[in-house]
Amino acid sequence: MAWVESVSPSFRARHESDQADDADRVLHSLELERDRLSTVFPRTVGDITIVLHRGVVSLVLTNPLLPLAWLTTAPAARRYLAGWAGASELHVLSPAALAKRASNVSGSRQMLERTPAALYARRVIAENNHDLPASLSPARVRMELRWAWLLEGSARWFAGQIEYARPAIARRLREGKRPSFPPGVRDAPLLGATVIDLLVREEGELAAAQFACRMHPQGPRAALSKAFGGRSLAHTEGTWRSHLARLAGAS
Repeated sequence: MAWVESVSPSFRARHESDQADDADRVLHSLELERDRLSTVFPRTVGDITIVLHRGVVSLVLTNPLLPLAWLTTAPAARRYLAGWAGASELHVLSPAALAKRASNVSGSRQMLERTPAALYARRVIAENNHDLPASLSPARVRMELRWAWLLEGSARWFAGQIEYARPAIARRLREGKRPSFPPGVRDAPLLGATVIDLLVREEGELAAAQFACRMHPQGPRAALSKAFGGRSLAHTEGTWRSHLARLAGAS
């Protein structure tokens, strides 16, 4: 099947020729996401190419680290790692492949449908976060791992995945060890967004966007204390665990 290109005002998509309709829908969703993000972030990113992959093998060939990412992610969240964001390209499973990847539980398909939006939000957050080293380096990798809960959580919250994540959150709380606060790398793709959700509820969406754009020099604990009005980390952790329980209970 030949690869072709589709375009929109801010993006282009590379895809197989029989995926033109799906590509148009993805491009439209990304234009909407860019408009939304422009209301809370200082700047967005244009001239991005979205590469739609028919299957996991094709996707992994573009980033051999993806299998490692799946292995180091909690089972409840693994299916929602369905792409990756580079500086000028987003690689993601095609809409048909995303639908096939979904489970039968409520919200799974909707979460996966928002994968392109989450990847784009991740790229916008990186663009606005001047504490991240500009180029890929060991220092940047270490920082992204330490702050994965913030970067992944913010991206997925602004993409709207949190609205459909309740069954996956409930599964995570039933499986494995008690999650840390803030969530570790293993839980960042799923539980990171719950920290942002709590912040939005208490301080508002603009505060969450500002939070995503800085990495406190004293680390995540200091960042959380400042974001939640200077109250103790123990207090915020207790509120967050209650919030998790409510989300899981509503699944």
